[in-house]
Amino acid sequence: METVDLAQAKARLSELLDKVEAGETVVITRHGRPIAHLSSVVPPKVPLRSLAEFRTRMPRWRQPSAMLLREGREEGL
Repeated sequence: METVDLAQAKARLSELLDKVEAGETVVITRHGRPIAHLSSVVPPKVPLRSLAEFRTRMPRWRQPSAMLLREGREEGL
């Protein structure tokens, strides 16, 4: 883990990002206190399916949602 102050981080941002991409972590400090922690992004483990496929498997409502909401309001739900 590398620690750099804010001025160094501004001057060496590309270099620090290369290190983060390689798996290192970087802590940025201001006046000796840590203010940021740079680490690589972990990609999602399972890719998201398309919403269109999800929607096709959803059961159909017996009425349009606007009518269901209106009925619920009238019933005091």
